[in-house]
Amino acid sequence: MDLASRSVKKLKIANVLNLGIKELYSLKADPTLLVLIVYIFTFSVYSVAKGANYEVVNASVAILDEDHSPLSRQITSALLPPTFLPPVEIPSSDMEEVLNNGNFVFVLVFPPNFGRDVLQGKQPEVQLNVDASAMTMAGNGAVYIQEIVLAETIQYLTPNKNFQASLPIKISIRKLFNPNSSSFWFNAVMQIINSITLLGIILPGAALIRERERGTIEHLLSMPITSAEIMFAKIWSNGLIVLIATALSLQFVVRELLSIPIHGSITLFILASALYLFSVTSLGILLGTITRSMAQFGLLVIPIIIVMYLLSGSTTPQESMPEGLRWIMQLSPSTHFVALSQDILYRGAGFLAIWPLLLVLIAIGGVFFTISLNRFRRTIATMA
Repeated sequence: MDLASRSVKKLKIANVLNLGIKELYSLKADPTLLVLIVYIFTFSVYSVAKGANYEVVNASVAILDEDHSPLSRQITSALLPPTFLPPVEIPSSDMEEVLNNGNFVFVLVFPPNFGRDVLQGKQPEVQLNVDASAMTMAGNGAVYIQEIVLAETIQYLTPNKNFQASLPIKISIRKLFNPNSSSFWFNAVMQIINSITLLGIILPGAALIRERERGTIEHLLSMPITSAEIMFAKIWSNGLIVLIATALSLQFVVRELLSIPIHGSITLFILASALYLFSVTSLGILLGTITRSMAQFGLLVIPIIIVMYLLSGSTTPQESMPEGLRWIMQLSPSTHFVALSQDILYRGAGFLAIWPLLLVLIAIGGVFFTISLNRFRRTIATMA
């Protein structure tokens, strides 16, 4: 802590500015990283938003109809696109085969005399076989089919009666912020957040290793500059690139190309992203000091980014995780940044609502920076 504080006190803004400009020129001369940045904030955001669906879309359904009554045909005709593909009738001998081969996600079986038993007040069983290897579609689709079977059966028995009006209670569902429950609204923004994490770690770490491999780090050691100045230069320059790419992606990819509304202030989101980048760029430099080559850096970065991505709350809500793991992930800046981003971009939260999370990001960033600076100083000392 004392070493870090003394280095920060000797900080010269001009040195930090000039070193940061040097970093920008180095990045400009690296076409691979430039292509990666453009790809991650354009095609990657678009493809994930459009390609990864949590809703039931075009689910394949097979019908094994041993009744052929008006009721079974009515239920079958209610399985409509785009939720379901047109149902395909199969013989009973093929049911196990089509499930084992993955030809259909659902096989709906109507028993003999199904329509007659319903009219006589009996309770016949309709069997729904599900290929649960398609996890999300299997869970949600089974619920949809169950609701369709019940609704069409009630409509068949009482065609002129409003069944909902006869219930003692009525549920009124109001969806805020995403009224159509569209997954691509969610996926696009979360992909940008994950891209900030990815590049925030990779760019400064790769810059440090690139200087070591090219021998330019020795040139820096011969200059009258401190380790804190070198670190701050790498943080602001690489962070600036990520912030610019983030703002452009939100405006042109999310808002204009995908037509996804942003409820909150992009300026406030950029401020939160800057504080978050202070943490993850420091982490990237720390990983760059631990590894000796770009290959080692890549192998070390992969598991760290995967853990931060999967357990930050961007894919799985924090509330559904084990309590111990949830407490551990509070030490990760990605957890708080995901919560911040969702509050700002989805719910339109203002500064007064999110300032506690901003303070947490500042505190975590300070810890990461101090650890990285001390490690960076020791690394430089061994090279001097």
